[in-house]
Amino acid sequence: MNNKTLPTPTALSTSTTSVRNLILVLGDQLDADAPLLHDCDPDQDLLWMAEVMEESKHVWCSKQRAAVFLSAMRHFSQVLRERGLPLIYRRIDAPDNRQSLAGELEAAIGLQRPACVRMTAPGDWRVLESIRSVCRSNSVPLEILEDTHFFSTVAEFREHAKGRKQLRLEYWYRALRQRHGILMDGELPAGGQWNFDHDNRAAFPKSGPPDLPAPFRLSPDDVTREVIDWVNSELANHPGFLDASPAGFGWPVTRQDALGVLQDFIEHRLPQFGLYQDAMWTDEPWLFHSHIASALNLKLLSAREVVDAVEQAWRRGEVPIESAEGFIRQVLGWREYVRGIYWTQMPEYAELNSLGASHPLPSFFWDAKTEMRCMAQTISQTLRTGYAHHIQRLMVTGLYSLMFGVDPRRIHEWYLSVYVDAVEWVELPNVFGMSQYADGGLMASKPYVASGKYIARMSNYCGSCRYKPDESTGANACPFTTLYWDFLIQHRDSMKKNPRMVMQIRNVDRLSAEKISAIQEAAQRHRAQAL
Repeated sequence: MNNKTLPTPTALSTSTTSVRNLILVLGDQLDADAPLLHDCDPDQDLLWMAEVMEESKHVWCSKQRAAVFLSAMRHFSQVLRERGLPLIYRRIDAPDNRQSLAGELEAAIGLQRPACVRMTAPGDWRVLESIRSVCRSNSVPLEILEDTHFFSTVAEFREHAKGRKQLRLEYWYRALRQRHGILMDGELPAGGQWNFDHDNRAAFPKSGPPDLPAPFRLSPDDVTREVIDWVNSELANHPGFLDASPAGFGWPVTRQDALGVLQDFIEHRLPQFGLYQDAMWTDEPWLFHSHIASALNLKLLSAREVVDAVEQAWRRGEVPIESAEGFIRQVLGWREYVRGIYWTQMPEYAELNSLGASHPLPSFFWDAKTEMRCMAQTISQTLRTGYAHHIQRLMVTGLYSLMFGVDPRRIHEWYLSVYVDAVEWVELPNVFGMSQYADGGLMASKPYVASGKYIARMSNYCGSCRYKPDESTGANACPFTTLYWDFLIQHRDSMKKNPRMVMQIRNVDRLSAEKISAIQEAAQRHRAQAL
């Protein structure tokens, strides 16, 4: 191992000379060109980064996720040092590490005596409150800069949301398209319509995904291999799998890596992405998806450069409008939308539970030991790679949890734990609002509930499963179908008030009393067995 490439453990300076600014760089703010660093004076200012065990244990962080953050942070510390910027970098294995962000920051403030603490706005409410508390208790001013990695600001979203009882993606997305001139032909949307969602829902043919490109996986370098060894040793009981091969860990952890993954996506996957973005297939985790979400959320890539690259590929005629718009809607639309929801609704949002769901998370979420083929595929893939695409999250694990009645806090913690791209500002609204309907419709117009027939239509999972998606009761009944009808029965009174649920509730009204009783009994048995 080439130790020259590794950031060495840095003890806290014992200098009694105060600094002008202590500049905080968090683990998901890894942009060397961030405005925070533009006026850094090496003679007066000091950069500070800290790895702490708290970030792996406040939820039971998976091995893949822990390795992504630690490796990316260590690589970024090299970039800062190569630029000649003064940096205190607190490694997690330093003997005197206090293992909490607050503890490490308080020690740094005590030793460095900064006139001011400066940082880019964090993505996590918990982190912001912790840093504010430390600065208040030490009587040090805290200056928070706007995060420029987004198209919009929280203030702009707050203004958009003012006076609205419900918030809908489409209106916000169109406003951002117009404001920033993205996929626009003058004042009209490119392609003649704002949204090509109806063209983006194809399932694969029975023969399987056509011309599926090989996955783009990166080989771990010395820095990443050292991190992998530490994670496997110190977080051995944490969920998931991790080894130092491209198959065992292949995520981008540097800006150069991230740019390579983006380019590979645009060349090899984006042309088919639009058509097949909702499709699933056995033993094929990567398909036509981009795999850049973790790089975006770590700020190794900016949303602007990603959207621009995709739009330019369409304008060159390399990808269809359905693919370009479908992907841009995820980045420019959905990503900005959930951030606005998070920062205008927290901290109360994290306590919402409109459906009164209270069940614990079934244990097979941590080991994939279930006879439900779709769940086993999605969860085992997640534990192995730290990844599942949006339909696997929304309409497999999320759908099951919603209809099972899992406490939204428990499924939120699972998603935050296992996915390499999970940071709370994007993950929590997706779970509470879109997936679990815990916010009662603030974010999404209806709960996304469906029977096993949806999974049968969008995948080949059901073909090798003992459960039958068209059966709701009996020995071979699909748990998704049983729980679907049970959910509608249980919430019939509230759901019939939702115009988008009327047809589904009418189907419940056609059930006989005997059938309703049989479904409820089957759902109760399944829950008892799963728990």
